[in-house]
Amino acid sequence: MRKVWLGVSVGIGVSFSFVALLVVGTYMVAADLIGGAGGKAVGLAKGSVPSSYEPLIQQYGNSCPAINPALLAAQLYQESGWNAKAQSPANAKGIAQFIPATWASHGVDGNKDGVRDIWDPQDAIPSAAAYDCSLAKYVKDVPGNQTHNMLASYNAGAYAVIKYGGVPPYRETQNYVKTITTLAKSFEAPIQKVQPSQQSAGAIYFAQKQLGKPYLWGGNGTPEEGGRFDCSGLTKAAYKTVGIDLPRVANDQWNAGPHPKRNELLPGDLVFFAYDLDDPRSIHHVGMYVGGGYMINAPYTGAVIRFDKIDSPDYIGATRVTQDGAKALPRANSA
Repeated sequence: MRKVWLGVSVGIGVSFSFVALLVVGTYMVAADLIGGAGGKAVGLAKGSVPSSYEPLIQQYGNSCPAINPALLAAQLYQESGWNAKAQSPANAKGIAQFIPATWASHGVDGNKDGVRDIWDPQDAIPSAAAYDCSLAKYVKDVPGNQTHNMLASYNAGAYAVIKYGGVPPYRETQNYVKTITTLAKSFEAPIQKVQPSQQSAGAIYFAQKQLGKPYLWGGNGTPEEGGRFDCSGLTKAAYKTVGIDLPRVANDQWNAGPHPKRNELLPGDLVFFAYDLDDPRSIHHVGMYVGGGYMINAPYTGAVIRFDKIDSPDYIGATRVTQDGAKALPRANSA
């Protein structure tokens, strides 16, 4: 949530105009990026999943045409938030949240140790992919998008998909399909540039008005807190002003949209910093990019909201926030 910055802070007065020019200049290239937006995913974005699970997701995410590694990652994240010991009130268990009856029929011995262990990600992740592919096979002759039909089968059962000739008219099922396909975008490694955000200018406007306010750990900007913020409280409040509701914690905000490359950053992108660059669960700080290598951020206790450079050894990557991406996030993981 917070960090001690080693770099030199940019002064708020004169540098405000300087960085404001950077914002304007960076937006001038946005039109060039729009033309290359929305490429097809070809795997996982760097740092988007914990490194201990990445090889399994890459391998089993290509088990059949209906799934891909990003989609499988989205399902696992939605189900458990990467918690291999998760257990729900409905007795769903493990990283893939299998209920025992489903595990009995679809669990596989992924690591070939002679045991099908619902708690072992090396078994549960291959089993999740196998279950997806089994569902896809059941509904392979149903018209429409095979991935959507597979996800609908996961939620409502294959019979309902067959009965309605596609995703059934159940609000819960339709929301599930949209949630997983949207969340998958936050795990994709796109082959083309990511589309610019339409709400980022308003979020930046709010963040700039907070410059100079003292940092407050856990701060949400309430009157009782003197309008002060911590890092993720600031980014949450900024995007709230443009109708996007982000989770409260920095590492949960990481999955609120796709991940542009360092040389594709645009003002309004959230930039993240982690203790382990191979594990997004270790994210400890977030700021808002404004252009030219700078961000607005609430750095740490004793400092004020200010401009800082983003280039530091703990920079893990960025997220281009979307409304659908924020809505798709599993709120149970926010704490």
